[in-house]
Amino acid sequence: MDKFFVFGLLSKQRVTAVSSLVGCSFLLTACAGTPGFSWASLSPLHWFSSSLSVSDQGVGEINNQTDMTLAAIEQRLKGKYRLRSGMEMQNGKLSSVIQGMKDDQVELAFYGLANGKVNRIDVLDEGIKTAWGAKIGMPFSELYDKAFGACQRSNDFTMQPTVVCSAPQSQHVSYVFTGIWNGPEGLMPSDDILKNWKISRIIWKS
Repeated sequence: MDKFFVFGLLSKQRVTAVSSLVGCSFLLTACAGTPGFSWASLSPLHWFSSSLSVSDQGVGEINNQTDMTLAAIEQRLKGKYRLRSGMEMQNGKLSSVIQGMKDDQVELAFYGLANGKVNRIDVLDEGIKTAWGAKIGMPFSELYDKAFGACQRSNDFTMQPTVVCSAPQSQHVSYVFTGIWNGPEGLMPSDDILKNWKISRIIWKS
């Protein structure tokens, strides 16, 4: 996950913009002037009345029609997360990143071109499920019988061995599985090994 910490944890060469912080959970007076802010979002009833879910259409109300701005994402998240933004290079292009935080932990990450639309959402919040019931921590064996045709090895996320699998129900959703692997680097673990690996991240792409 090192690549996602563009807000002072990455090397200076990769940080190309000064991050901004929306600290709604700390200073209520500062939040009153935040575009899209609603005092109703502070109500505990509001927090539990609607929960986000991942579907073919996006995460909650956020998808490829959503502006890649703090204001647009804050409005659709309804104050459930503290937001911060930054920039990083992806495939040779400057990409905007907006992270949703809880207790100083990244729970959501939104990606898209600056002044563009959201084109990718990474979900790390254990409380967010897919429309088909998958969630962070669910073992591979509950979703797949075998990796062939659905999964591939990846080195994009952590130093821990990682396999990314397409969701059977949607071409826009994939699951990142991590686990213990003592075999050769880059080789796909056997299905018998993968059955105990668990979802560490859910990804939606436009």
